[in-house]
Amino acid sequence: MDKIIMKNLAFFGYHGVLKEENVLGQKFFVDIDLYTDLQKAGKSDEVTDTVHYGEVYNMVKDIVENKRFKLLEALAENIAATVLNSFSLVNEISVVIRKPEAPVNGIYDYFGVEIRRKRDV
Repeated sequence: MDKIIMKNLAFFGYHGVLKEENVLGQKFFVDIDLYTDLQKAGKSDEVTDTVHYGEVYNMVKDIVENKRFKLLEALAENIAATVLNSFSLVNEISVVIRKPEAPVNGIYDYFGVEIRRKRDV
């Protein structure tokens, strides 16, 4: 299966269990892999034969920046479900969310989640 790769999308959102996270907000980084057949688009050179990653980006941006979730798991599920419901050419999606400023007392790069969901047949 072919894929469209969207890496290190950066957004500012208000997701977290703690009240401060919902008030102050923080940075989130998102990676998206869209699994689809790209052969038709490769032959036609027409954007209508593929998944327009600019539209997917705008959708993910809206979810991360305008919705609020306590858990990264819920944020990832919402992104995956919305993309699968909106783009019929996407057969499967992988969503990785990284939270580099999580309120954990320690030294780390980030905490995050990764999910992979398939279209119901």
